[in-house]
Amino acid sequence: MSTLTNLAHYITRRPQRIALLQQIAEQGAITRAAKAAGLSYKTAWDAIDEMNNLAGQPLVQRSIGGKGGGGARLTATGERLLQLYKRLEQLQSQLFEAAEQDGDMQLLGRLMLRTSARNQLSGTVHAIHEQGRNDLIEVDLGNGKRLRAQITHESTELLELRGGAPVIALFKAGTIELLAVDEQADGTFNELTGQVGQILEDRDGPCEIRIDLGHGQTLCALLPRDRLHRLGLAEGQPVRACFAPTQVLLGIPT
Repeated sequence: MSTLTNLAHYITRRPQRIALLQQIAEQGAITRAAKAAGLSYKTAWDAIDEMNNLAGQPLVQRSIGGKGGGGARLTATGERLLQLYKRLEQLQSQLFEAAEQDGDMQLLGRLMLRTSARNQLSGTVHAIHEQGRNDLIEVDLGNGKRLRAQITHESTELLELRGGAPVIALFKAGTIELLAVDEQADGTFNELTGQVGQILEDRDGPCEIRIDLGHGQTLCALLPRDRLHRLGLAEGQPVRACFAPTQVLLGIPT
């Protein structure tokens, strides 16, 4: 199954995401599209980042400035996804009408996982290294970037992981440590380089840093204000995101 089809299945369970894409196509601005879809501006960009990450390429193209927080339009991939979703929605409606037993529908609902992890990156299994009862899974994210996930050997078998298999890597924003270009990193950690795309400061909690990895993939990291100021991070500045393989969970597209 293609990445685009997997993503269409994914957002089938999140109707506000497709509503957001539909409104972006109609409104041409994130602020108006978010309001029409019943989302805050921040939540709308969180959703766009997540969908871009899972697609492995941009679905929405943003232009800086202008009324309503800048203009935005769907890319050609975003347009194809919107059309694919509509076709899948029609098929889904026909299948659900055929499901006559309530127990079957309840079981289906339990199998549809929703996660609180802010970072979800799609990739393929590059290699599997056995480490006793655990396996170290190398995941190719494309664009020359890889990460590692340490999971149990039983999980590897349960997920039926093998070279080339599509996977989704999930990890929380709070597990990421940001380092300046010249800082030394722990060699056992994953390290992804990118540019600071956006900084959202919060007086009452950690600051949110969005990191552009290229090819439409974005990371979200949480950083204490004092650490943010010590690093002197600014939008457009290169930065390294480090996190332990033990903090990465793996899932497989359904």
